[in-house]
Amino acid sequence: MALRLEELAKTIDHTLLDPEATDDDVGRICDEARQHHFAAVCVLPSHVPRAREALRGCDVKVSSVIGHPFGGGSLKEKVSTASACVAAGAHELGLVMNLEAMWRSEFPRVREELAAVVRSVRMLSVNGGRGFVLVKVILECERLDDKLKQLACRIVELVDGDFAETTADATAGAPQLYDVELLRERLPERVAVKATGRLESLEQAQELVTAGAARLGAPNAVAVLAEARPAVTT
Repeated sequence: MALRLEELAKTIDHTLLDPEATDDDVGRICDEARQHHFAAVCVLPSHVPRAREALRGCDVKVSSVIGHPFGGGSLKEKVSTASACVAAGAHELGLVMNLEAMWRSEFPRVREELAAVVRSVRMLSVNGGRGFVLVKVILECERLDDKLKQLACRIVELVDGDFAETTADATAGAPQLYDVELLRERLPERVAVKATGRLESLEQAQELVTAGAARLGAPNAVAVLAEARPAVTT
């Protein structure tokens, strides 16, 4: 059954990860997210305070990414950035899996890095009275073969991730239905799937949700919903 537009909107993370984005750009997407009641706004760590202030008092969460774009950087840097995001008001974090380590078959390293960041986020959120912080592990599926995608799913499960996300690059091509289906099949029920990319149509968004995506990350969701609204009757 297709979701109503209001229900579909609540699956969407309005995403802006452009390193050249300004405070005004962040304010604009926050205003759009507030208007459409999206699930979250996803911004770079440096923009978390601006997004938190812009979204204060509404039902839209603040999300950010750690290790963008390919999971590089030291573990110390990742923990520090994640902690700073939570302290600044982030409700959700996306942790990019270390792609270089995955390509080198250094799977214990990948797991240990992610587990350490997840532990630090959980401890900080609880001890700081922030409540539960949702953790999405980003796989960058377009850069992994099927075997590595399946191993990545197992790692997400082992580190207690809440979501497995197809990619952090919302400006890339459309999310692949195949990847959503593969992740949903390989992950336990408690781990949700997020599909990120430029949405081509309302129909495609509905297909991704039907295939098992609990969240959609997109930079152009406002345009997709706007095109659909005139044709929808209640």
